[in-house]
Amino acid sequence: MDAEKATARLGEWVADLDIADVPGPVLDRLSLVLLDAVGVTALGAGLDETAALRSAWNAPAGPAPLIGAGRCASVDAAAWLNAVALVCLELDEGNKYAKGHPAAHGFPAVLALAAERDASGADTAAALLAAYEVASRFGRASRLRPGAHPHGSWGVAGAAAGCARLLGLGPDAVAAAIDTGAGLPVAGHFASATGGNPVRDAWMGASNTSGLAAARMAAAGAARNTGTAALSLGTLLGGFDSAELTGGLGERWDVTRGYFKRHASCSFTHPAADAVLDLRGGLDPARITGVLVETHALGAGLASPEWHNRLSAMFSTPFAVAAALLHGEVGPRADLGDPALRALARRVRVAEAGDLTARLPDERAARVTVELDDGTARTREVPNPVGDADHRPLGEADVLALLRGWLPGREHLAGRAAAFARDLPALDHVGERLRGLVGDETKEER
Repeated sequence: MDAEKATARLGEWVADLDIADVPGPVLDRLSLVLLDAVGVTALGAGLDETAALRSAWNAPAGPAPLIGAGRCASVDAAAWLNAVALVCLELDEGNKYAKGHPAAHGFPAVLALAAERDASGADTAAALLAAYEVASRFGRASRLRPGAHPHGSWGVAGAAAGCARLLGLGPDAVAAAIDTGAGLPVAGHFASATGGNPVRDAWMGASNTSGLAAARMAAAGAARNTGTAALSLGTLLGGFDSAELTGGLGERWDVTRGYFKRHASCSFTHPAADAVLDLRGGLDPARITGVLVETHALGAGLASPEWHNRLSAMFSTPFAVAAALLHGEVGPRADLGDPALRALARRVRVAEAGDLTARLPDERAARVTVELDDGTARTREVPNPVGDADHRPLGEADVLALLRGWLPGREHLAGRAAAFARDLPALDHVGERLRGLVGDETKEER
């Protein structure tokens, strides 16, 4: 099946998607992904840098919540700013089969549009599910060139699908929206992230606003489905297998196969951090002479023991390993300038191991050896990060516990997000409940 026909089939599926027909476990997982997305957005919104962005944006008041920021704004501004807040701490849910983050590509746009339209909970849930599943399928289908970062490329099609579903478009128009979204990718380089350039966060803002634009073009009759993904995501950015768009459609739900994060760092660093957490009991960091991290080809490039800002630290396996060894976590409030943290990170070596690369994509494994000053060593291998659907998955209580720990003084936001996510399919209207996620309305934004 070529890209045009596959996209047409996706358009039919999205237009007909009825949340009442979705299996219960899929809805439960969607609720958990939504809880995570809202909670992590609120956490990111509390950073000084995201507050500065909101101030510089100077968005007019509107119907869409700036989650955790104490106010509402226009739909497009909320989609962009919430997307940046969602991804800026590297804590958003992801999917190893999609090779990236399907939810972050489209959830902010869908939620902003749902607030404006005061959509029903059933339609909003269907739109979120469509955004995730379509983005994930485009992620599976895309083989980006070496060096390309997955933010803002294949996921735009998912944002377009979710927004088109929320607008109630028919199959042909939904397909046109999806195809238009596939023609609006960002070509971002992975080194921008490892080098600490925040443009990497803006790629997700672009995905969400481009998805809105694609759906609106389709609603206006100004979009066509020509199978452009094969050109934009294929010829230009790498390769594209259109068969992945429709394989198991309506039977395999990728939203159930993702992972949640307990470390504020790139997911490729998580298995190594988890391994050293298992090894650190009774271990004096001063006795560590070296740490060898063996990982797969995708993670081998995150080897720099130096960082310039929070973003470059989050893409450094030596940082994640050193933080886990010293503090027992890779938290969003780590002291990046701590001399002990930097000194220990410089003793961490990262190398690719062929046997671990061969286990991709089902496993993103790491093998860590901690070398001690008496010549002994401790080794631990983990198959996937804790929180992966295939390895010690996290449930609602786990996600809530993480969010409440990360949101001191604002724990009520986590509870409010959990209630909204749980109630969503049965809500008659979502506008007021979504606007309730801005936080404490009695306080002025910083």
